[in-house]
Amino acid sequence: MYKIKKTVSHNNLKNIYSHYLYNKRVVLSFYKYFFILNPKKLLFFLKLNLENKNILGRIYISKEGINGTISIPSNKYKYIKHFFKRIHSKTRRMYINYTIENKKMAFWNLKIKIKKQIVSSEIKNFYFSRNKIGIYLNAFLVNKYFFNKNFIFVDMRNSYEYEIGRFYNSLTVPSRTFREQLEKLPKFLELYKNKKIVLYCTGGVRCEKATALLKNKGFSKIYHIYGGILSYIKQVKKYNLPNYFQGKIFVFDNRLSEKITNDVFSQCINCKEYTDRIHINCLNNFCHRLFIQCKVCSVKLNSCCCLNCKNKL
Repeated sequence: MYKIKKTVSHNNLKNIYSHYLYNKRVVLSFYKYFFILNPKKLLFFLKLNLENKNILGRIYISKEGINGTISIPSNKYKYIKHFFKRIHSKTRRMYINYTIENKKMAFWNLKIKIKKQIVSSEIKNFYFSRNKIGIYLNAFLVNKYFFNKNFIFVDMRNSYEYEIGRFYNSLTVPSRTFREQLEKLPKFLELYKNKKIVLYCTGGVRCEKATALLKNKGFSKIYHIYGGILSYIKQVKKYNLPNYFQGKIFVFDNRLSEKITNDVFSQCINCKEYTDRIHINCLNNFCHRLFIQCKVCSVKLNSCCCLNCKNKL
């Protein structure tokens, strides 16, 4: 299997940084569930066509499909969009989200990996089937159903994503990982089995797998937002629709979040005061917990999550 070096040389960093300074960039996120007979062959094809072209980010490939988030120069957007739509007959209709990248660098290198699953689930007696998923909703339908009492909205992201932004009045399954969330989901939603359930996540890849699990468990009225929160935000801006997502979106790159509205949901882990600061990792590397901390507590605890970690540090 091909492995890309994790280290980035000083000269490469210099070149990357100069590109960020003088070239507008966009971040693309995409996924598609489809059977890939030879993931290794696709990996080498992507490596051949994407390396050394100022494309940064990560792409995961497995037998169940492809999932990626990459940062590219904006003038390459059309080329890259068409490139990914042509890599397989099943990707021709693959939806590609994009956001304008600001001054913060999203990625420092390009990683292309083969994984067992593009989104890890590993639940016993559950095999993902692309033919048994929920019904897609666009932003128009999301807004139409949002205040309908027969519908409930369920956030399929981790707690650290939910705590900085979410759809108004949505439910969340408390968990530390998506795998844990999937395991709890059917039991958590048992009381709502007669309702119409709308699942959502950042880009759509996690909630699509979750809809298949619920279908497998006997839930019938299952929906999910096509392209996730990113697609919803793009559509409400484009068509001047009411926006029911509040706060920030957590993104899995160096930026950590994108602000959508000025609403602040996140609280300092220590003093519980509301704060608009981004997530940090505990400076005690034996802990390395991801959390939010206000400026006062950050100074007091040396950017550690608690006094115990500060003392150990």
